[in-house]
Amino acid sequence: MIQRDGACISLWQQTSNAYKETNTPKYHYFDIAIAGGGITGITTALLLQKSGKNCVVFEARNLCFGTTGGTTAHLNTLLDNPYNIITKKFGEDNAKLVAQATKQAIELIKSNINEYDIDCGFEDASAYLFAQTDDQVKELKDIHDACNTVKVKAIYTDTMPVNINFKKAIQVSGQGKFHPVKYVQALAKAFEEAGGVIMQDCMMEGIEKNEVIDIATTKGNFKSNQFIYATHIPPGINLLHLRCAPYRSYAIAVTLKDKAYPADLFYDMYEPYHYIRTQKIEGIDYLIVGAEDHKTGTVENTNQCFAKLETYIKAHFDVDKIIDKWSSQYFEPADTLPYIGHLPGVDENILVATGYGGNGMSFSHVAAITLQDIILKKDNPYIQLFNPTRIKPVAGFTTFISHNADVVKAFAEKILPKEKLQALADLQFDQGKVVKYEGETIALYKDEQGNLFGVNPNCTHMKCNVAWNKSEKSWDCPCHGSRFDLNGEVLTGPATMNLEKLNLTE
Repeated sequence: MIQRDGACISLWQQTSNAYKETNTPKYHYFDIAIAGGGITGITTALLLQKSGKNCVVFEARNLCFGTTGGTTAHLNTLLDNPYNIITKKFGEDNAKLVAQATKQAIELIKSNINEYDIDCGFEDASAYLFAQTDDQVKELKDIHDACNTVKVKAIYTDTMPVNINFKKAIQVSGQGKFHPVKYVQALAKAFEEAGGVIMQDCMMEGIEKNEVIDIATTKGNFKSNQFIYATHIPPGINLLHLRCAPYRSYAIAVTLKDKAYPADLFYDMYEPYHYIRTQKIEGIDYLIVGAEDHKTGTVENTNQCFAKLETYIKAHFDVDKIIDKWSSQYFEPADTLPYIGHLPGVDENILVATGYGGNGMSFSHVAAITLQDIILKKDNPYIQLFNPTRIKPVAGFTTFISHNADVVKAFAEKILPKEKLQALADLQFDQGKVVKYEGETIALYKDEQGNLFGVNPNCTHMKCNVAWNKSEKSWDCPCHGSRFDLNGEVLTGPATMNLEKLNLTE
């Protein structure tokens, strides 16, 4: 089993072994350094290594620790932000480019699977988008027409291979599904065989642009000519944090009594919408259903999200056993498209890929293709389309990772009594909440054995107060998506500093 950024176990996590890197750095100077060992970082590293660049990937935990290990892994050109919306914001020609890019991304995945003989359960599939109300029918027509305009062939259909009532549906072929962790680990092996270096459990401590880029990590100092943040959202403080809203989505994997596992991908049109698919792993079929999305840190009892999703699944499928329940985080871009390219406000040799919304598997490979061509100085219309500098810089956001914003250290020398805090908070077992004590705000969690854990609730990124995530047992920041474990240690950025741990006495 691999580790992931939450207490819940994903289907991919459960059915994978930890990746063991084989290469150690013989020198500390690379052409390209990449932060992030998820699907974007590893895919980009492999492409660049094959093109003749000498690359290293730094991963703070283990490969696929973040959202790659928690995705539901839909490979689609039928996007969350539909083409009619993209057309309104960016024009028809650019909408066609988005469609072309996502098609190319899926072809790259298929090409990698064939070239490296990857056993990741990949299957071609169609996607069904279905309307269940009159208003949704009207919206579906707009999506249908826009899809065909951008050459994503959508056809109306009167039937779907799932037992869900609908008024109207479209079918789009050329989609896919796979086991994301097995895929990424196979690419990582190919990357190392090509001479690349992967460093797991290697936390970034900072970068500085001098004659080259100086990189400080927990495993030593390195240099590179160019640097890529493939960390889902860049760490530190940057303009992109104001343009990418963090959301959590929930997924459940089940087995079915009647063995009626549909081969395709299915999406309803509610907000948030339900998304459905299956995956065969080691001869066993699983149905995977996701939904109940909400902005990070805004739902008090996240277990209720799982409960609602379970009710939905059992209403439409003959469930035998619930295998896994998990949630994951994604970042919704302000203007519907990802930000891929030069990081705003810093040296042009520092690049980023973020803001994939709910289409991370497809856009990860769009990012890899785009970043490769930026670095190799090749012409590619995607470079301008996804350019993060389409956002105009504002005062105060020209620095990136010198270090995080200063946070209050008022608790550092205080000793707080557990007994008084526990009575004040009135915590149940396995409960966390933010409370007031003697004029201070404190984030407290009581575990199943009654042990009390306290941290300063000020997120070390930009001082927002964190909120307790009951299902994943983490402190989540609603402002920019940083997440911390019960001891305050960083699970996911953009924060790079832990929450301050409080000194609690008996």
